[in-house]
Amino acid sequence: MPLALLRRPDPDHLEVQHEGASLRIALRRRPTARRITLRVSAATGEAVITLPSRTAINTAQRFAASHAEWIAARLARVPTRVLFELGASLPLRGEPHRISQRGTRSGPVRIEPVEGEAVLSVSCDAAHVARRVRDFLAREAKRDLTEAIERYAARLGQRPVRVTLRDTRSRWGSCTARGELNFSWRLILAPPMVLDYLVAHEMAHLREMNHSPRFWALVQALCPNTDAAEAWLKRHGTGLHRYG
Repeated sequence: MPLALLRRPDPDHLEVQHEGASLRIALRRRPTARRITLRVSAATGEAVITLPSRTAINTAQRFAASHAEWIAARLARVPTRVLFELGASLPLRGEPHRISQRGTRSGPVRIEPVEGEAVLSVSCDAAHVARRVRDFLAREAKRDLTEAIERYAARLGQRPVRVTLRDTRSRWGSCTARGELNFSWRLILAPPMVLDYLVAHEMAHLREMNHSPRFWALVQALCPNTDAAEAWLKRHGTGLHRYG
C-alpha cells in the first residue's frame, strides 16, 4: 500500500510556544517544494510553513519550534489592525479621516469637516459601519481609477477591455494579455500620486507586456512621479493592508 495512503491527514496548522505565548502556524504541502520554508506575511500577520510531499509532521514541528523566536519577532513587526468602526482613523487619498456616525437611519457615507478634522460621516447602525465604509472606499477607488485610465487612454490611444477592483495581497495592479486591468481598491488609501502611477504602469502594459527598458521608458514618460510612487509603496504599501 502506498505510504501516502497510510499517513494520517495533515493538521491545518501547527502551534509552538514562545515566552508563554502560543504561536499558530498554518500548514501547507506543496509537491514542488524541495525543502521546508517558513514565512510571516507582513500584510496579514499569518505565519505559514510549507512542506515537501514526504516531510513528516514531526520534522515540521521541530523546525517550527526552532524558529519560534524568529516568528515572534516577525509578528511583532506586523502593524496593528485598524477595523472600520466608529472612532477609527484611516487614510483616504493619503489623508487621515475619522469614522463618525451622524445618525442611524440608512444614508450615504459623506466626507465632512468637523471642527477642523476630516471625517467619514456614516448614517447606519453600528453593525453596518464596516460594510458601508468599505463600499464607499471601493466606489471612490473606482472613480479615481476611471479618471486616471481615461486620461492615459487619451495619451496612449489604447484602453483596457475591462477594469476590475479586488483586494489582492501580492499585487497592487495587473494587466492580462487580453487587456484586462485589475487593481486593489486599497489604492484609495494611498496618496493620489500612487494610484496615478499604478494606472500608468498597467496602462503601459497594454503596449508593452513586459518590464523591458522600453516599458519603463514609457512609464516614466507617462508618469514623472514613478520613482517617488515606487519609493512610497516600498516603504508604506504593506501598511495599507492593516485597514478594514
